[in-house]
Amino acid sequence: MCGIVGYIGTQAATEILLAGLEKLEYRGYDSAGIATVWEGDVNCVRAKGKLYNLRSKLEQLATPSQIGIGHTRWATHGKPEEYNAHPHLDTAMRIAVVQNGIIENYRELRDELKQKGHEFRSETDTEVIPHLIAEFLKNLPSPPLSTSSPFLEAIRQAVHHLQGAFAIAVISADYPDELIVVRQQAPLVIGFGQGEFFCASDTPAIVSHTRAVLPLENGEIARLTPLGVEIYNFAGDRLKKQPRLLNLNPTMVEKQGFKHFMLKEIYEQPGVVRASLEAYFNPDINTDESFTSPINLGLSEEIYADLEQIHIVACGTSWHAALVGKYLLEQLAGISTQVHYASEYRYAPSPLTANTLIIGVTQSGETADTLAALAMEKERRQGKEAKYQARLLGITNRPESSLGHLVPHIINTLAGIEIGVAATKTFVAQLMAFYALALDLAYHRQTVAPDKLADIIQGLRQIPKEIEATLERQEKLTEHLAHEFAETQDFIFLGRGINFPIALEGALKLKEISYIHAEGYPAGEMKHGPIALLDAKVPVVAIAYPGSVYEKVISNSQEAKARDSRLIGVTPVNDGEAAEIFNDLLPVSSVDELLSPILTVVPLQLLAYHIAARRGLDVDQPRNLAKSVTVE
Repeated sequence: MCGIVGYIGTQAATEILLAGLEKLEYRGYDSAGIATVWEGDVNCVRAKGKLYNLRSKLEQLATPSQIGIGHTRWATHGKPEEYNAHPHLDTAMRIAVVQNGIIENYRELRDELKQKGHEFRSETDTEVIPHLIAEFLKNLPSPPLSTSSPFLEAIRQAVHHLQGAFAIAVISADYPDELIVVRQQAPLVIGFGQGEFFCASDTPAIVSHTRAVLPLENGEIARLTPLGVEIYNFAGDRLKKQPRLLNLNPTMVEKQGFKHFMLKEIYEQPGVVRASLEAYFNPDINTDESFTSPINLGLSEEIYADLEQIHIVACGTSWHAALVGKYLLEQLAGISTQVHYASEYRYAPSPLTANTLIIGVTQSGETADTLAALAMEKERRQGKEAKYQARLLGITNRPESSLGHLVPHIINTLAGIEIGVAATKTFVAQLMAFYALALDLAYHRQTVAPDKLADIIQGLRQIPKEIEATLERQEKLTEHLAHEFAETQDFIFLGRGINFPIALEGALKLKEISYIHAEGYPAGEMKHGPIALLDAKVPVVAIAYPGSVYEKVISNSQEAKARDSRLIGVTPVNDGEAAEIFNDLLPVSSVDELLSPILTVVPLQLLAYHIAARRGLDVDQPRNLAKSVTVE
């Protein structure tokens, strides 16, 4: 959610920090700030709103300081006002702190610190941290007990008093050659340059400067100086760690000629599907007696052995992908599958069941609720007999994330970095992961005949060019159609079977970026309440794809049309019956119904995009939203 950037080195810090924060705008924010150390003081500049407001202020106040921290804030505690923006300082204004996360016990700490004479200037939870560090600095023995740096030692002692999930970066006017960073349940990465070092919430902030990075683990503190980086655990023990090289090109975080990142990422979806096919689907399939698995996910046999049930935990768009996954896992592999909101599951888990696979789906690998649900499942199954032991699998776009450290098995969705807050290509990548998993399980369980498996995979291999054809067909069509909804306030999306989750995803995309109220329903449920909402002012988008429920969706659509709703149909090209019923068509290519979600979601993404763009909204950074939800 919030974005952190830090720098210490030989260059002026301010522009590096600003440029890094600009690369983290996708995380969502409502205010921003930068603190540097110069001529014995902490210089802190903050601004409400977008980064250009902060940049305007800094043009008057920038210093040549070579150490600093920056922050974009997504409000949790306190209104999105300048006085609540980070960095926050102690009473003497000698220590500056930025934080991503939540300090759960900040009220108690605030009361204790106030009684000791500390003065607070904001409503935030973060402000307790610089005051707490200052308190420990004041009371440190000389020399410090555990580390070589009094500043580091004070921070180490302070974090033992913090409860919650957080990542912090700290500088001090009294220690101008030290930048201290801490990770506890919130992402933070260190970058290694030539005589300069960086820290950030995510790698796009620093990839233009270095590809050598070291993600901090939970319970670690790092001391960055002009001479190098020292890593410690919370006990004060020095750790030996080695950076790794990022496989990330700086051009991947540029728009490359597209007006918005979201549109660029919609157009990257054929490549995402190809990447999954190349990585996980074997090129040669034999359907004779020597038939071997056509899927290579690299999962251990314990995942498959005696598997009876699957539980999936996810949030938002990942939850919709999981609903498609449920359909595939049950219909292809014959395994009973439940999909849970991670935020609910962690407080009301299902009863323990034997031989159960638990899958966590999170694009970033840092979604707090999903991680907590998986950690709870892991903990409550410890010490149980073998059949109740935890089998954990993660589906993520970031295998190096917290999820990758929490679970033993990962399916990397290989989507590449996604900057737009509204998920598009990562959703399609998650769908591909579920197709691969369901087909692999179907092979191991022998629930689908080899020739049928081969047919499905051959169909998947045609999907990239069909997405490309759909994009070519849809771009001008949806852009033109978007003009018709400049004043629309409500939308209904309908789907059935495997395309019901796509109706939910289409509604979510429209809500997220256009701020239009939209709801997705199973088409058959319209008569059970939602039909009361329909009139000429409420358009209805129906996914009517030939297959097991096509006639049912057509019938449900006619019920909406009878209530004067404008009908928009997502249907195959040259569908004569649909052309007679729908007012507007968003045609897609004809494929097997089982594979259709990868295609039917594309026009819904484009429709949401063009409506939002037509309204002049910030498509890539919609209000109140964050790309990676790292707090509960």
